[in-house]
Amino acid sequence: MKRLFFIFLLVPSLFFAQHTLKGTFTPAEDFKAVLLYKIEPSKLNYIDNATLKDGRFELKLDSNVKPGMYKLIYALPQEENYIDIIYNGKEDIAFTFNVENNVVYQSSSENKLMASYMHSMAMIQQSLSNFFSQKGQDPKVLASIFKTQKETQTNFEEAAKGTIALNFIKANTFYIPEKEEDVKTYMNNLETHFFDHVDFKNEVLQSSNFLSERMFNYVFKLSHQGLDKVSNFKKNIDVFYKAMSEAPLNIKSSLLLELWERMGKDGFEEVANYIADTYLIDIAKLENNQELVYKLTTFRNISLGHKAPDFSFEVLENGKKIAKKLSQLEGAENYIVVFWSSTCSHCLHEIPILEDFVKTQEKGKLKVIAVGLESEANNWKDTITKFPDFIHVFGEGKWENKIGDDYGVTATPTYFILNKDKEIIARPDDVVALKAYFENN
Repeated sequence: MKRLFFIFLLVPSLFFAQHTLKGTFTPAEDFKAVLLYKIEPSKLNYIDNATLKDGRFELKLDSNVKPGMYKLIYALPQEENYIDIIYNGKEDIAFTFNVENNVVYQSSSENKLMASYMHSMAMIQQSLSNFFSQKGQDPKVLASIFKTQKETQTNFEEAAKGTIALNFIKANTFYIPEKEEDVKTYMNNLETHFFDHVDFKNEVLQSSNFLSERMFNYVFKLSHQGLDKVSNFKKNIDVFYKAMSEAPLNIKSSLLLELWERMGKDGFEEVANYIADTYLIDIAKLENNQELVYKLTTFRNISLGHKAPDFSFEVLENGKKIAKKLSQLEGAENYIVVFWSSTCSHCLHEIPILEDFVKTQEKGKLKVIAVGLESEANNWKDTITKFPDFIHVFGEGKWENKIGDDYGVTATPTYFILNKDKEIIARPDDVVALKAYFENN
């Protein structure tokens, strides 16, 4: 009975056995809280959170917290301010973090191993970069660097056997020539073999930022002689897509969407639309993701150089109201389509400035089509009397209005500048940027 009693006492303690995740952030005043998520392919699962006291936090990891990859978010935007952590379910994790030196682990052999590997490989890559940039001629020096690279890779793979870290170490293997190569040959082979060791079906890799970092490194850093930047991006994207041909559909979609968003953010709209039209829209359709199809299509339709989405309204001509379309308007060098609301304080500040600016322009230079996104018409009707020179369009339904939807409007005021052919030539962020566009063009 004593033995059974001991076992009954032991079982709960085993079930609730836990490890800890703790960290120290400096400077302490810059960090308030952390959020912990388990990374799953294409999604994050919330685990826990903690408030930082004097820059310190501690989280308990009980038996419900499974081994795998975790993301610790410490600031907004969360896409930029996070730490990826390996949790193997066997050890406590402790680290220090500051903005300059990044993460240093005090405990967790697996995270220490991974950090040591990445540091070692970065040093080797720097040695290679220095040799080639300085046009080194001594083949013995180059052979020595490659020998070190091969030994380092082999030693870390051996040390990482049985760990989660091994998945990343093997996938990160870089091309090593078997015999002497000139710079051009080496760079060509480095590109050709860039994805040789990357298994896009590996769920550990999918549950991390490894695949996206590999994608970005290839697409943005590898250049081809004789190609402009846009053509170079397109070529690299084609190679990357072929490399991940065996990846599950959701992984392809997730990675390409991340790349599409980055291209759009960086102003490479032509490349973003290439990703959408060549690959991503078809994948979204296969996934029956109509929301994504709409998002990609809308972005394309309001990209610079594209014809502005057409819509109808009424104008007063010779004392009579007649139906017109945006595409039918004539008589101006440029058109401004502005989405605003009579209940929007920013709009009520900027629209009069816009009106005053238009009045300073030569006749026939600018025409404004003001689409009021409204819940009801009474206030709008009273307000538009102050702006008699604008063509006013009632955007019934406010955020559920088709015109606003076609232009991807998510905030007011939103501006589009069109040329005489109704092609979108600019999307200024505010009225100040709008005025600057015309002053500089």
